Amino acid sequence: MKEWKNVQYEDNGKITKITLNRPDKLNSLNDELLYELEKALQEAAKSPSSILILTGKGKAFCAGGDIKMMLEEDEALYESVITTINNIVSTLYSLKKVTVCTINGAAAGLGLSIALACDKVVAVPTAILAMNFIGIGLIPDGGGHFFLKNRIGEANAKRIIWEGKKLHAKEAKELGLIDSIVESEIDDFILAEIKRLQLAPLQAMIETKTILQRTEYPILEQMLLLEKEGQRKMRHTKDHQEGIKAFFEKRVPHFKGC
Repeated sequence: MKEWKNVQYEDNGKITKITLNRPDKLNSLNDELLYELEKALQEAAKSPSSILILTGKGKAFCAGGDIKMMLEEDEALYESVITTINNIVSTLYSLKKVTVCTINGAAAGLGLSIALACDKVVAVPTAILAMNFIGIGLIPDGGGHFFLKNRIGEANAKRIIWEGKKLHAKEAKELGLIDSIVESEIDDFILAEIKRLQLAPLQAMIETKTILQRTEYPILEQMLLLEKEGQRKMRHTKDHQEGIKAFFEKRVPHFKGC
């Protein structure tokens, strides 16, 4: 097992497992964790394994971007972070493996975008999902627009993004946002899912994934570029400043559309 400060990486040549390991912060994504996750996925891309499991340690999969990182006004840091985010999503989406994300609690904002980059997304019954960028006057990044549109259609994607509300696992499953709800212990599910996939014609499954991915990848790339520029603009709006202020003051934000 290879372990960075915030990410655990395990690989036996057949199965790769990546675990977000910042449980005291609900695996929120600061620049350090993002850089480590990018490295882990680069390792995974070189592995001969056919299955990748992505999960989070502790009570959440990922609570989204670290709010302290969002407060940084350094444009060079923003450029570095958003490039890393886009590399993470592009690599995860295009891996020649069957990828499974297990949501063992909250999956919010960028954390949800990353989860949706996987082929199969499962969640425990108590999981809460939210594309909640709107609450601080931002837009989804990490391919959030792309993955939501692909999974639930344009109209539902806009509704989920604009409302930013929390979805319980059952509602997310009914909407088509996740694939299934795990009633057993998450570790037991992972073992069972690995056994099931190992008995499947994995190379045929991966070939289908590759064919579909090749037609969609240029669209994902365009979406990531549009999100990068759109997010850059939103970071300088008064609504974003109000959203951040309201977050820290634990009150409802008063947006003015500017």
